[in-house]
Parts: sequence; structure tokens; C-alpha cells
Amino acid sequence: MSNLLNVSSPSSPNISITGEATGQIDLGPDHCPIEVIGNESIRGSFGDSCIYQAMAAAQSPGVSRFVLNPDAHWGYGVPIGSVLVSPTHIYPSPVGVDIKCSMSLLQTDVPEDAIADPRVRRQLIREIESRLANGRKPARDQGVTEESGFDAAVHGGSKKVVKHFGIPQAWLDRCETAKHSVLNDAQDSLAIRMEKLIREKVITDFQGKCRQLGSYGGGNHFGECEVVRVVDSETARKTAASFGLRDGCVGFLSHCGSRGLGYALATNQFYQLKTAFKKKGLAYPNGDAQLVYAEYGSPEATEYLTDMSLGANFATVNHLLLNSIVLQAFQKVLPGARGELVYFISHNIANREELDGQYVWVHRKGATRALPSGHANLVGTPFEGTGHPILLPGNPRDGSSIMVALPGASRTAFSINHGAGRCMSRTEAKKKLNAATVQKSLDDFDVLSNSRHYPVDEAPDAYKNFADVLQSVEQAGLAQEVAKLQARFVIKEGGSGAD
Repeated sequence: MSNLLNVSSPSSPNISITGEATGQIDLGPDHCPIEVIGNESIRGSFGDSCIYQAMAAAQSPGVSRFVLNPDAHWGYGVPIGSVLVSPTHIYPSPVGVDIKCSMSLLQTDVPEDAIADPRVRRQLIREIESRLANGRKPARDQGVTEESGFDAAVHGGSKKVVKHFGIPQAWLDRCETAKHSVLNDAQDSLAIRMEKLIREKVITDFQGKCRQLGSYGGGNHFGECEVVRVVDSETARKTAASFGLRDGCVGFLSHCGSRGLGYALATNQFYQLKTAFKKKGLAYPNGDAQLVYAEYGSPEATEYLTDMSLGANFATVNHLLLNSIVLQAFQKVLPGARGELVYFISHNIANREELDGQYVWVHRKGATRALPSGHANLVGTPFEGTGHPILLPGNPRDGSSIMVALPGASRTAFSINHGAGRCMSRTEAKKKLNAATVQKSLDDFDVLSNSRHYPVDEAPDAYKNFADVLQSVEQAGLAQEVAKLQARFVIKEGGSGAD
């Protein structure tokens, strides 16, 4: 086989194949190469638009590393499923408008037989939905107020905040980052900024945004009841035990972010940075306004990082509250049920991290941090000896995965994919896929949902082959699988009405 794979158009760049599931796109001596993760099948899934978008981003000012993960597809400014590293520049587009969109996993001691009966699962769906916030009501009996919402944005997962919401304090140790701050960790700077944004009506209807705490939101966000299947190997069993996973028991996987508050913060920052570019007469990288940036240390960068921290803190509390709500619902339907948070990890965030002896900004857009055993950032955490859990949603038909990083993750700035990645746009999926067929595919696997008809644009076939994605990660030596998650029911916002 040739060591070059030509991306489909004649003027497309070549991906130089460096391994079974690794490659590079050379951008010349003045720019970093793009690191590509994916086997032959996955490499063919990227498409020209994704590749060209990655090239434009990688050639932007200050970019020192760029990674395309196997789930990569065209996005806003940069591909979703990519990693942008810079020691000197902050880029909002590799964070996006859903600041700190994340995954979390709750592990219960409920055996799978306890939810085998569809009537029990329907009861759980109804009980969870009755407690969640939605567009009409706040989360039931959760203490959500304008004041507590303000504290959530400013303080994130602090002891005070979780105590107010009745969230177990031990869960804070199971967060990738429980609390975000800037300016020498001074939370009062976040409070001052939040008050200013509300006072100047940059953030409108703040009370309404607070009432979204304890909600999933639309699109690809979800809550999913799972059965945990630990991989049958000694290494996997030991790692799973250290994570707190229980083979054959019920878990609950959640995917959501910072809701309306994060969106408002992000869109305002895009506007402010574009305005600053115009005032300074700066040209956008590759002529793309979505690649607007701020140099680290500038007032614009500090303001962006402050607002990103506010959104990230709100997302953290939203996830912790969702897990608390789900556990309450299980305990109502199945008295005596117990549960603990396994992990909460982001895939839309920019972090200051040390790579190769230098502090840089690692922007992960639809990408998940992957720190292996012994990594300096895990010292003093429950995962120092194993590496932390990596939560990867696939789809309700084919399952999801829990992985753990290997030392080889250093080649991708300690990052891997955040899921399967789309292979069809929402418009394309609605045109090509049949609603009845989509629903039958879930029925055949005994997967229930709160929707009369599962959303076609979120159908399993609208996403890449998850087995190929996971195989690429393992073949590239980035991570290995610890457990599989088999879906038993799915909750999508706006889907209420299933019998």
C-alpha cells in the first residue's frame, strides 16, 4: 500500500501515513504539521471541508500543534474533534458556543435485572423527566434560584455550592476540573465580571438562564441509562475497580454543557473580539472571522478567559446537579439504590497545560483530555496510578465506551476523540434516513426513549462507525478500552410523550 493517501480533490493535501492509524499533513517549514488519527476507513470519512478547515486553523498565528481525531468533522472555525495548541494565542472557536460541553457517568449498585422490565424503565424515564428543568419549569425541589445560579457561575463546584444543591461533596474529587478561575485564582474577579454583564444587559434574562440548571438542552445532548460491561482482562478489571465501575450494574451517562448562559457568554465574546480586530485593522486568519483570536496576556484574552470560566463553572454545576437528580429518581423508583459519580470530563475547553517543558494553551474542540498513569496533573487525585476515566459516547444502538489513556497519548497533546463524530449533517440525515427505520433499529436492541419517534438527525447512522473510531484510538496507541456501555433507555430534551 502506498504511504500517501490523497484526500479526494486534486488540489487536496496528502496525508502521509505513519502507522496503522496515524498520519500527518505537512504544511511546510513555517507551520506545524497536522497530526491525523484514524485508520483507513476513518481517514476516508473526514472530507475536504474538514481537512481544509484544519489546514487553515493550523496555519493561524501562534499555533504550535494541531490534531485531527478520528471523530473529526467540519465545525465552526475548526473541525469538531480537533485539538489546537498555542503558547501565545487564545482562540474562541476551538472552545465554541457551548462552553465546557462535557460527559459524566453515574455508577449505581442496581443490577441490570432490576431494569429488564420495560415498565420499570418507563417509570424511571417519567421520574427523571419530572425532576429535570425544562423550558417551562425549573428543576423540581433542587434549590435553583437566581442567587444560586450566580454562585454556580462564579464558584463552580465549590463546597458551598454543592452543599446548597445537596450534591455529595465527594463528587468534587471526580471532576476533571471542579472550579475554574482566572487572575491568580481570584473568584471575586468572576463575580465582578458577572455583575457587570448582567447590569449592562449583555446577559439578558439571567433568572431564566439560572432556571436551566438541571437540564440537558437539545441537539446531541442526552441522558442515557446504561449497563456497564467491564472488558474481560485482568488489566481492565483492575482499572475498572479503581474507577468505581460495577460490572453488570446500571450506570447513567450524561452529555450537556453550559446551556443558555454559556451560549450568551461565547457569542458576546466572538462579537467583542471581532470588533477589536476591526479597530486594530487586523486581518482574520485565512480571511475567516471564525478564527478570531486574542494574544495571551492582552486585555481581550483575559476577558475571554474570564467569561469562559463563568460558562465552565455553570456547566460543572449543571452536570453535578443532573447526576444528583438522576440518582434521586432511581432511589424513588428503586428504593435503596445507591450511586456515585465515576467522572466528569469536558470536551469544549481551553486549558493552560505543560507540554514538552513549555506552558501552552490546549484548546480541545470536541476532544477529550487523556492523561495516562503517572501524569503530573493527576498527582494527588484518585487516578494517579491508573489514568483518569475517558467517557466516549457512541450511540444508543451500538453502545458507548470507557477508556484509559496510554503513554502514547503524548503525540496528540494528551487528547483523544470525544465520541463517534457525525458523518451526516442534520439536514442530510433528515433527507436520507427514515424515522420508522431509525425507531425500529432501537426497538430491536430493546432501547427505550422518551420520544415517540427518536430524532432522525440524531440516529446512530448519522454518526461514524464507532467501532472504527475506537479501533483507531487503540491502533494509534493513545488509549485502551476498560468497559463498554449498553444503552437501556435515552432521554432527549423535548422528547416527552412516549407511552
